[in-house]
Amino acid sequence: MNHHHINKVKLIVKKWQVIVLIVCMLIALIAISPEPWVKGISIRGVVKNSAAYDAAMQNPSPLAKPVSRERILDVNGEPIKTEAEYFDAVTNLSINQTVQIKTTKGIFRLTVKPKIKIIELNETINQTMLDVIQKNVTINGTITLVNETINRTILVNKTLEEIEGPDDLGLQVYPSPVTNLKTGLDLQGGTRVLLQPETKLSADTLDVVLSNMKQRLNVYGLSDILVRDATDLSGNQYILVEIAGINEEEVKSLLAKQGKFEAKVADTTVFIGGQDITYVCRAAECSGLDPNVGCGQSGGQWFCRFSFSISLSPAAAQRQAATTANLAIIPSTDVRQSYLNETLDLYLDNQQVDQLNIGSELRGKAITDIQISGSGAGNTQQEAAADALSNMKRLQTILITGSLPVKLNIIKTDTISPILGQQFVKNAFLVLGLAVLAVVIVLLISYRNFAIAVPILLTSLTEVYLLLGLASIIGWTIDMAAIAGIIAAVGTGVDDQIVITDEVLRGESRRVYNWKDKIKNAFFIIFGSYFTLVVAMLPLVFAGAGLLKGFAITTILGISIGVFITRPAYAVAVEILMKE
Repeated sequence: MNHHHINKVKLIVKKWQVIVLIVCMLIALIAISPEPWVKGISIRGVVKNSAAYDAAMQNPSPLAKPVSRERILDVNGEPIKTEAEYFDAVTNLSINQTVQIKTTKGIFRLTVKPKIKIIELNETINQTMLDVIQKNVTINGTITLVNETINRTILVNKTLEEIEGPDDLGLQVYPSPVTNLKTGLDLQGGTRVLLQPETKLSADTLDVVLSNMKQRLNVYGLSDILVRDATDLSGNQYILVEIAGINEEEVKSLLAKQGKFEAKVADTTVFIGGQDITYVCRAAECSGLDPNVGCGQSGGQWFCRFSFSISLSPAAAQRQAATTANLAIIPSTDVRQSYLNETLDLYLDNQQVDQLNIGSELRGKAITDIQISGSGAGNTQQEAAADALSNMKRLQTILITGSLPVKLNIIKTDTISPILGQQFVKNAFLVLGLAVLAVVIVLLISYRNFAIAVPILLTSLTEVYLLLGLASIIGWTIDMAAIAGIIAAVGTGVDDQIVITDEVLRGESRRVYNWKDKIKNAFFIIFGSYFTLVVAMLPLVFAGAGLLKGFAITTILGISIGVFITRPAYAVAVEILMKE
């Protein structure tokens, strides 16, 4: 580079437009990678009821910037830099051993739990049942009608717990992110569900629905969750849910149901899911397949019954007491097996799912601890047991979180595997690289001047970097739609730079002789194009229930960065470079 070119570079760097660009580049650098030297492993998730969960370690917030996620610094004083080092440190632990983990949020002491293996046993047993069988018996010469106690054989499914050894600590780890760029579901894999409320919701009710859904998903043990509202051009309301690491059927079962749970006695509601429930047992000792009933076959189909205990609020217990106070007791010779003349009927989404007898000793009493039961079905006993446990888990979640204020209908579901997401990333960068290469080739053919082609190329790359920096600052997620927006913004930017270049090179033929007028004329065209594009993109923010939102917003942000930051810098640079 000769002295003349060095002087031109100095003149370019001194321009305030270029200084603004350099400052914005530094801000983007810090926003994207504030700690590029940091190495190690971060916590992706904390498994429910694990040693880490018991030690009060928490799942990272889905809104937290990736670089700010909690990092593991050492285990029992040994520094941890890689996943291999972490797993080596926690592999040979023993049951009840205390492990000290130091993270960026503090020091935690974890007690290793035993890993329990559940063994299912089928057993045929005799059970004494009191059936009302009328039988004539001669007693002292008198024929008397009596009830006879009989034995019947039933199939019982029992579960045994066997300790297999120490369990893991319950921490899901991954290499610490070096950038704050957040990738969407398209690029990391998972499930996206678009739901529509059955009736239009007010703003307050919509907030309740979103909060309730997030709570359900958190109770279900899921992390990396995005739940947000969306609309379309017709004003229809939608709720968009994106979850990593769960299949489509689980999402449908968990989110599509309103989850309206009611317990009724004689058509009177005595308690409902949510506020009336103070505790729901989810531990093995008080929930699971009912050992007193087990599994059985009927009509070629297997059925298994589950049960778990819950605790009612004092108010709900009083309602139950008031409702049962005047019920009659069905006569029985065995007081221990006498019941009230009404049952406790359980309804989920207005469908009766179970009917429980109420013991006579509960009449008029405010009992807070009761048993909830239900069933599952399948072609085999294993399928029926799995269905029963799945139904139990969903019912427990609904009892904890309460019902949604409105029913939701599933409009669309998409499931993307992590492997496919990685392929999307590769393809997106390949397309972006090919687009930039094509632009450079066209510019070289058109202008035959590296002094024009290279600045346009550098300006385009600068716009991409500034856009990624802005995405890191505001927490914007980069997905396939956003990548398409980046490509569109780059294309628009190149077009604007060509307009500036043409005005500079061909201004004389249009009787525009000073540089200031040339640039002003170019920016008149650029701003006209800018406002036209913004107006065209705004409807796409709401079109398709907001599914095109990423494309529209990324395009608008990209062209705004170009018009207000990079285009002015390019204009003064090309002015200096073209001057003789």
